[in-house]
Amino acid sequence: MMKWDNLIFRLFVFWYCCGLILVGFDLLPPILEWANAFFLILCGILGGFYFIRTFGLNKGLGITTFIFLLSMVAEGLGVHYGWIFGQYDYSDDFGYKLVDVPIGIGFAWVMVIAVTHVLAMELVSKIKPSKMKWIAYSFLGAMIAVLIDLIIDPVAYLVKGYWGWEGDSFYYSVPLQNFSGWFWVSLFFHLLLYPVYINNKVKRKKAFLLWKNRMAALFGMVMGMFIFLALLDGLWLAFFLTGIPAYLLLFAYRASTKQRELATTEEVLL
Repeated sequence: MMKWDNLIFRLFVFWYCCGLILVGFDLLPPILEWANAFFLILCGILGGFYFIRTFGLNKGLGITTFIFLLSMVAEGLGVHYGWIFGQYDYSDDFGYKLVDVPIGIGFAWVMVIAVTHVLAMELVSKIKPSKMKWIAYSFLGAMIAVLIDLIIDPVAYLVKGYWGWEGDSFYYSVPLQNFSGWFWVSLFFHLLLYPVYINNKVKRKKAFLLWKNRMAALFGMVMGMFIFLALLDGLWLAFFLTGIPAYLLLFAYRASTKQRELATTEEVLL
């Protein structure tokens, strides 16, 4: 029998393919506006599955819940007081809200931290465990999170109208405070996540590796969708600013994992 996490991953892939066409070519009917929130929730659930497969059920759920709740608080401070990310308001396209923040946003943050954790940890894997690796991993993870927002925000704000900003900047009128907020919030999560990960012993390595690669794929799929939307609407700066780094990140991730696989094979043969 197919496990629930594999079933939901396949559901996500199906939903993603449908959404790419419906949202990309503006074919989404009003009756399906709830699909936006469902997409974000699915992304967060996949991130939660990764944490569970990595840390076990209890610790994985705890990490997922912590990220969800704290990110909702951070977003709420932005919506109500303009703190951290700046002053903004969400539209009603993301479904049910808590303190004026759609719960789908909290799920999205779980996804963001999961995928940036996987990419950053793989890219610093050759550094021996130390404070330097801790800092390198945390800063790299935060920078990748900012890269994600550099494509999500212009598309979601200008093209789809999912939220509105009170402020301005040279980058598609998205306040620069938003990107610094993404950096610091992501940095905070990664600084806390590193020691938990380093001291963790994976019990089911096969499932862990599967979900690790799925997080890299999830990063590529989410970035690919928004880069595609940016291309369709002529957001060229966002397209080039994020498209090339995203490709290089996935290329570096694949090269690193492939090298690790070859090294493991050589050890077995020897």
